[in-house]
Amino acid sequence: MPLLPRRFLAPMNVLTAFEAAARLQSFTAAAEELNLTQSAVSRQIRSLEEKLGAELFVRDRQTVRLTVSGEIYAQEIRCALQLIATATLGFRANPQGGTLNLAILPTFGARWLVPRLPKFLAAHPGVTINLATRLAPFDFKVDQLDAAIHYGAPEWAGARLDCLMKETILPACSPAFRSQYKVQKPDDLLRAPLVHLVSRPDAWERWLQAAGVGFDEVHGMLVDQFSVATQAAVAGLGVALLPTLLIQDELSRGDLVPAVDWPMQSTDNYYLAWPIAREDYPPLQAFRRWIEAEVAQSPNP
Repeated sequence: MPLLPRRFLAPMNVLTAFEAAARLQSFTAAAEELNLTQSAVSRQIRSLEEKLGAELFVRDRQTVRLTVSGEIYAQEIRCALQLIATATLGFRANPQGGTLNLAILPTFGARWLVPRLPKFLAAHPGVTINLATRLAPFDFKVDQLDAAIHYGAPEWAGARLDCLMKETILPACSPAFRSQYKVQKPDDLLRAPLVHLVSRPDAWERWLQAAGVGFDEVHGMLVDQFSVATQAAVAGLGVALLPTLLIQDELSRGDLVPAVDWPMQSTDNYYLAWPIAREDYPPLQAFRRWIEAEVAQSPNP
């Protein structure tokens, strides 16, 4: 992408002075923060206004406040300065390689991805991975991340996606719970407490329909993350519909058992998503190759 003409680029010291004054709503406070005089900050902001051809602040005696357009411009400049600072921090942390800023789903990240990441880092010692939790698709242009783990339909505006794996869900509960409620067949779950996930509000309805169970309404506890749903099921609070790939430890230890042996494949899948503009970024290319190979070696339970 070609750079904008230099006449549109204000000096960095002018932009930092404007950002500080906009954030603090005071030329004097900005001057103290930047170790400058108040008149120096005032001159820098006036030079920026002359370049823009419009006022950024309303000056009222001893106070200043942003104009409407100044507020919008301040937000954009703040994001740009943050991006520059993040790039510099990333380079200083890893000057010989690159940094991959990856958004993850909390439970999938903690249980499936993070335990495998040491193998990626061992194979790519020059790459640093930063992780951030995101529960839903976001705008890659606003949220400066290189890629994201996405669960759902293969849809993400402005991004490309690789399908990683399918998902099988299973109604799971503690052994004591299954014994207490004498659960033996799908219909029996209608008289047992059920655990619902906020992000999948119709999951139980779809499972019951697939199992051929007739129902009017489905009630139960509502939680916002799979990790909480898993612990609720382990604690005997109800039956939770859980992805088998995320509860292998609990199933192996016997903390959870199938309430009924009726697994169902979800209609959605897990994907790796990335912005089109980052397609050729070397750390992303390396991560894509690695995670695809890792998925191929780790079949979905």
